[in-house]
Amino acid sequence: MNSRSKSVSARGAGRRARRSEDRRLEILRAASLAFRRRGYAGAGMREIAAEAELSPANLYHYFKGKPEILYFCQDRWLDRMESETRRAARSAGPVLPRLHAVLRAHVLCLLDERGGSAAHLETDDLPPRLRARLVARRDRYERALRRLVAAGVRRGELAPCDPGLVTRAILGALNWTARWFRPDGAQTPEALADGLAGYLVRGLDRHPARNGSGRV
Repeated sequence: MNSRSKSVSARGAGRRARRSEDRRLEILRAASLAFRRRGYAGAGMREIAAEAELSPANLYHYFKGKPEILYFCQDRWLDRMESETRRAARSAGPVLPRLHAVLRAHVLCLLDERGGSAAHLETDDLPPRLRARLVARRDRYERALRRLVAAGVRRGELAPCDPGLVTRAILGALNWTARWFRPDGAQTPEALADGLAGYLVRGLDRHPARNGSGRV
C-alpha cells in the first residue's frame, strides 16, 4: 500500500472511530434516562436500546451489558475531572478560583446527561477488575483535589483545616447532587454548579472580607 492509500485508509478509520464514539455517547445518554426512570437495577438493555432507537442486537454491538455502560460512564467522567485537576495544578494563580473551577466542573460533569449522571454513584455491579480500576482512579482524583486544598492552606488563602477531611466532605456534597437533581427542576446545571461551588469555596476562604465576601 502506497503512502496516499495509507493516508486515505487512516482518515477512514478515524471517521469510523468518531462515529462509533458518538454512538456510544448517544447510548450513554439513553441509558442515563432509563436509569433515572427505573434505577440502575430496574432498567434493562432492551429499554436502553429502545431509548437509543436501536435494536437490542445493535446495542450489544457497542456494549456487552449494563456493567460495561456503567464503566464507560465513570471512566469518561474521571478523564474529564483528572484533566481539570491537572489544569488547576499547572496554574500559578490564587488557589480559590482554581478550586472553584474544579468543583464547578465536577458538578457539571456529574449532571451532564451525556455522561450518564444517574450511574455515577453505582459501582457494586461492576466486575471486580473494573471496579478496582475505577476506585484507583477515583483515589487519584481525590488526592489531586486534596493537594489543591492543602496548597491553599499553606499559602494562607484557605482557613486552617484537615485537607483530607475537607476534601471528602466536599466530594460528598458534590456527588450527592446526582441523587436529587432533576433536569426539569427550577435550577439549571450551570446555576447549580456555580452556586454549590461558590458556597463550598466561601466556607474555606480565610479572608472573605478581603476577597469581597468570599466571592471568587
